[in-house]
Amino acid sequence: MNIEQNRNEDWMKRLLSEIRQQYEKIKAGGGKKNIDKQHERNKMTARERVQYLVDKNKPVVEIGAFAGLDMYEEQGGCPSGGTVAVMAYVNDRQCVVVANDQTVKAGAWFPIACKKNLRMQEIAMENHLPIIYLVDSAGVFLPMQDEIFPDKEHFGRIFRNNARMSAMGITQIAAVMGACVAGGAYLPIMSDETLMVEGNGSIFLAGAYLVKAAIGEDIDNETLGGAVTHTEISGIADYKFKTEQECLDEIKKIIGKLGDKPKAGFNRIDPAAPAKDPLGIYGIMSVSNGKPYDMLDIIDRIVDADDTDTKRSGFAQFKKDYGKTILCGYARIDGWAVGIVANQRLIVKNKRGEMQLGGVIYNDSADKAARFILNCNQKKIPLLFLQDVTGFMVGSRSEHAGIIKDGAKLVNAVANSVVPKITIIIGNSYGAGNYAMCGKAYDPRFIYAWPGAKIAVMGGEQAAKTLLQIQVAGKEVSADEQNHLLDTIKARYEKQTTPQYAAARLWVDDIIDPINTRMLVSEAIAAANHNPHTEEMKTGVFQV
Repeated sequence: MNIEQNRNEDWMKRLLSEIRQQYEKIKAGGGKKNIDKQHERNKMTARERVQYLVDKNKPVVEIGAFAGLDMYEEQGGCPSGGTVAVMAYVNDRQCVVVANDQTVKAGAWFPIACKKNLRMQEIAMENHLPIIYLVDSAGVFLPMQDEIFPDKEHFGRIFRNNARMSAMGITQIAAVMGACVAGGAYLPIMSDETLMVEGNGSIFLAGAYLVKAAIGEDIDNETLGGAVTHTEISGIADYKFKTEQECLDEIKKIIGKLGDKPKAGFNRIDPAAPAKDPLGIYGIMSVSNGKPYDMLDIIDRIVDADDTDTKRSGFAQFKKDYGKTILCGYARIDGWAVGIVANQRLIVKNKRGEMQLGGVIYNDSADKAARFILNCNQKKIPLLFLQDVTGFMVGSRSEHAGIIKDGAKLVNAVANSVVPKITIIIGNSYGAGNYAMCGKAYDPRFIYAWPGAKIAVMGGEQAAKTLLQIQVAGKEVSADEQNHLLDTIKARYEKQTTPQYAAARLWVDDIIDPINTRMLVSEAIAAANHNPHTEEMKTGVFQV
């Protein structure tokens, strides 16, 4: 019996339990009262629509479930960004599905809702996946219109993306199951096919009240822009249905008739089980991620075994004995070939006899990782980054050895890499280490966080002490006051480092159960394989 391992496992599972409890609250959307109203109108909720549409025996990857968490409290909150969004299979075809949640402020668009919808369009565009919109929205949330309307990454970008996806040959299907008003009316019309549900679905630039106020015309919403109007008079919509179920069934049929398109051709063979028990993944990281551990123990629980009989690790290390604080190597995950770049958390010794701290990027590890990334691009192998990084090594020895130069080399390689990149933030993700290990700013196709992840410029203790020094500079403050102030600053800062805080702002796509890492990486590569276009890698001026 390993007491330390049990303690670690209890800590990780406790964090995971908290995440699941939060998720259950999020799934309730705008609450039971609003859900009942949907049902009274013979309407399904957003989650019910998605569940009905997607294949039951295939993986369903929800994106942005925690979007908006603890945000917009003055407006009553915006659970899941008022949108349910998944990457899943519809009639055996991998798709992106986006559904407005009418129970949350009548499906109105908050700033985070816009950001989440743009993220889902980005996933569809990067991976050439069909995208299905299940529309039921009152339009822009007017009290916050200045944060959603005019800027580059605001509401208008959605329609720009509709046009761009159409030009790229990406299938877009819109089912109007409720209101679709004002500027939002352009989304279904810019899709390839528009379906409407009679009685509930409506499309118009201005509703009956606004029409009355603007031009004095008396008309009801159904006559103005209902399913019958748009399928029989305006010709805007292509199909109408009596029920939502019929509408969703037709989407399945349309998707089922899509022809095959060229693939990227990433290498895949029959999968093999990992060499080590995947369930052991919970007990590796220490409480609060404070102690060293061997990243190989995690890798061997994610990647396919090289030999299922002998349970030999399938991770083939690149430059095993050089730059040991970053592990690089080739492996397979669920049969897919991947290149792995992972922070080693053990304290190691280099050939010169120097001790190197785990989780820190040194000159040699930065140099090795940059070279490995170039190799994967040369071989057309997707990259998986496993982050538990505290940053680059500091001090005179590192500075004189050119740590900035070697760090720049790694950042250049990550930034210019053209193969799909998938990032899992396992533990720490601090400062420039976040960038070098393919943080959000470096365009990973997908980015996920484990429950114990911490994302910040620096650790909480160091940051709090720095902020304290700034606040008390030039003031006479007692020791007790300083301690109280330090605790307050640290608590606030620590909250900002949590994966929930990051997921609420879509810095990560989701907070995941560690046991699902393997499945999510596999689904990410499967999605990426739909895009056959890979640019030529160019690094420009490369530091040497």
